[in-house]
Amino acid sequence: MIRPYVFSPFVVGLIGILHLFNLPPAQAQDGVTQRSFVEMPFVTIRNRTGDSDPEDFFGDERGTEFSGWCDVRQTKVPALSSIAEAAPFRIPWEFMTVTGIREAPLGDIYSELENANTTRAPILYTHGYNIGFEKGCRRAISLQDNANLQDGFLWFSWPSDGVLTNYMRDETDLFWSAPSLADVIANMSERFAPQKINVTGHSLGGRGVALSLYIMAAQHPEVKLENVVLLAPDMDFETFNRILPAIRDIAMRITIYTTVDDRALDLSESLHGYPRLGQSGNPVEILQGVEVIDVSELPTDSASGHLYHLYGELVGKDLDQLLNQGLGAAARENLKQLGHNHWSLQEND
Repeated sequence: MIRPYVFSPFVVGLIGILHLFNLPPAQAQDGVTQRSFVEMPFVTIRNRTGDSDPEDFFGDERGTEFSGWCDVRQTKVPALSSIAEAAPFRIPWEFMTVTGIREAPLGDIYSELENANTTRAPILYTHGYNIGFEKGCRRAISLQDNANLQDGFLWFSWPSDGVLTNYMRDETDLFWSAPSLADVIANMSERFAPQKINVTGHSLGGRGVALSLYIMAAQHPEVKLENVVLLAPDMDFETFNRILPAIRDIAMRITIYTTVDDRALDLSESLHGYPRLGQSGNPVEILQGVEVIDVSELPTDSASGHLYHLYGELVGKDLDQLLNQGLGAAARENLKQLGHNHWSLQEND
């Protein structure tokens, strides 16, 4: 179980200041503040609002397909890194601001991916619940950075509201989005053949990936993927096991990350009445052809325990080995085998 932290007044004040001033300084001072600019390619089925502000450019309603790049300014403040390393909880020392959105045909995005400085196949990533477009863009870059996935990366954004209390609406929009996600996966697979693309999804987005594969099994049986990675998937465990025979052969490898300390999935279990696929403790030995990675032994890197793919250094390194090097669990570092298809990710000795 997650042990609650007791924060001193100083720490509480520091957290408040960091969140209150979650904007980069106007100018670097004495070379301490470091800035860089990143572009994140995207495809979305959100509505276009007509607002030029990057934060509101795409809304939370269902739309048609749009694609392009998010332009993002990253600001690192190394002076905060030593505080972050010593703290028993995550303190941000990197800040991101979406400065612009440039629309472009999806074919232009694919051309850029073809010219990416990497030998591995492209990665398609989709987000989870409570993620607006602008926040999702920043989260996608955080995953890129943590797992060393800078090149050949495309982000799919479905119309999540980005509102904490709108889980049921997000869940409905996720179901609506699954056929579109399946089409994007199929189109990418055709475009980049003979390479087999990688598909990843976090939380409710992991459920979307699984549902999309189920659709593809019927509509695009010719499609074959390299890796399917489900990060803290918010999906009924038994439902996934029932559809697994239909989707197992689509990918060369299916990997699921779980933890015992995921408060978001604990709440989802309470809401739905059944265990979630991303929770540890399920009988994962019945998931034939799937590799399950339990990250429960690692320090909790976020209050929810749900964002280890973004902030967990060892999780990022494991994803790097999986997606960039193409290594299965048996060949990757820091994994202790628990069962025939079950490993625990451990801290370095």
